[in-house]
Amino acid sequence: MKIKYPINFHKGLTFLIILGLMFLYHNFTIGAWVYLSLHSTYGFLWLIKDSIFPDKQWEQEIPTSQGIITFVLLCLYWVAPFILISSGTVPPLPLVAAAISLNIAGVFLHFASDAQKYYTLKYKTGLITEGFFAKCRNPNYLGEVLIYLAFAMLSQHWLPFLILGLFIAMIFVPNMRKKDQSLSRYPEFAEYKENSGLFFPKLFNSRSSQKEETTA
Repeated sequence: MKIKYPINFHKGLTFLIILGLMFLYHNFTIGAWVYLSLHSTYGFLWLIKDSIFPDKQWEQEIPTSQGIITFVLLCLYWVAPFILISSGTVPPLPLVAAAISLNIAGVFLHFASDAQKYYTLKYKTGLITEGFFAKCRNPNYLGEVLIYLAFAMLSQHWLPFLILGLFIAMIFVPNMRKKDQSLSRYPEFAEYKENSGLFFPKLFNSRSSQKEETTA
């Protein structure tokens, strides 16, 4: 099977899982509804994204056993809604507003940068060093982290933050390092790496600063 199958199944199932938790625990507070809206909408948008501008890394074939393991690991992302809904706690409105804003910013970064990457590489191979990738080499991963950070905030519990940290350390960072190794085959990568951040945007260019100091 392709690795995208368990991922897409998880994304599409999220709406039913969260809605089921709401009925199971009779929790229809604003926190539960907002969480349902944010997480399930993200899942549906992911499926639309996969049909319009799919990511090549999710097209690779994997054994069925690995697909099952992938799905089980992704189920850890349902811990946040379980904690929020089963506990019955209602997040304060300022926290809800902050989580919504963070989620929107994350979805924008994640999907827009993926679209730029897909359509740029469709017509021209090589490094992408402009737009979303001008100052950050992995804006899509940054966006995804912001999305799940918003979900963790709504849960008001330490465990979803820990799970997100584990995903970052065990999956996101190794994938970003692997991408850097692959891009290093381009002669201009060294300069691009110096002018961009691996995860966070590099807003200040050290080389430019040195030139300005020398000129001054």
